[in-house]
Amino acid sequence: MPIVTIQQGPRTVEQKRELVEKVTKAFVEALEVPAESVYVFVQEFQPESWGVAGKLTADR
Repeated sequence: MPIVTIQQGPRTVEQKRELVEKVTKAFVEALEVPAESVYVFVQEFQPESWGVAGKLTADR
């Protein structure tokens, strides 16, 4: 049972729907497992909750 966690900034429901579908398909093809066994968790962080190169993303 593959478990995938994706950490990212906020996205629309449509974007997350497409992402989950494509990630699941990749695991099905690469590992030859049924789609029903692939779990995908999307964890979102607001721009003020993470940083890059020493600066909050909200300040970039």
